[in-house]
Amino acid sequence: MKLIAESGSTRTEWALVEDNHLVQSVFTEGLNPFFQSRREISRSVRLGLPEAFFKKKLEQVYFYGAGCSSYEKKNIVGASLVAQFKTPIQVESDLLAAARGLFKCEPGIACILGTGSNSCFYDGKIIVKNIRAAGYILGDEGSGAVLGKLFLSDVLKGLAPKQIAADFYDKFRISPNDVMDSVYNHPFPNRFLATLSYFLADYLDNDYVYNLLINNLRSFFVRNVCQYDYKNYPIRFVGSLAHSYSTQLRDVAHEFGVEIDVIEETPMAGLIDFHSLNIEES
Repeated sequence: MKLIAESGSTRTEWALVEDNHLVQSVFTEGLNPFFQSRREISRSVRLGLPEAFFKKKLEQVYFYGAGCSSYEKKNIVGASLVAQFKTPIQVESDLLAAARGLFKCEPGIACILGTGSNSCFYDGKIIVKNIRAAGYILGDEGSGAVLGKLFLSDVLKGLAPKQIAADFYDKFRISPNDVMDSVYNHPFPNRFLATLSYFLADYLDNDYVYNLLINNLRSFFVRNVCQYDYKNYPIRFVGSLAHSYSTQLRDVAHEFGVEIDVIEETPMAGLIDFHSLNIEES
């Protein structure tokens, strides 16, 4: 039996797999070694997963996560998971999860649009090129966090439509000072910002909101996709924002001459298929 986990900044999907079939799946909070210590990750895993997960005889745990791009960060997560499962652990980035889940062993451009955003050119085995995501302050174009950041900036400066701003304050039961506090003083401000993408989904018929979303998606293409050989390889997307706004995403892609054939909310189904191939992973 294998345990496959895929973690973004907001949530982690865990899948118990036996004979290449899904036995049980569970969602817990997101795990990110940039924001959490080894002890905090261990505690989150232990408290979030059902006790049965720790009693299974696992041959391997494959963990793919946001923030797991460097040797140091992989070790933080790996040590946390070994302590809980006491079985071999392989830790890779959420970007490799997207690539493997979307393309298996074929080449293509894999893109993530969720709480954050990222992209890469995958040659069917490894990530060959990656335009640095740069995080929700310096990058993450197209993501839920950046969409929320753009909206809140307009709200605070009085540039957003008054009724939508009023609805936001009412629905979130929040004041301008609370907004500042949540962004600058609370943990995981990117998660808070990304929740705004769900709020804005109810206002897509408003020109202001529609243009905010479209321009955010265009920015992702201009600053990320266009830096790859995007005319000659398939481009596929995974992530909550890509899935929720798939129609608008395909519209923007058409502006760049791109036809998106696959948009998935999570890469898990593809990852289960990938790990059923018994490929010798490095």
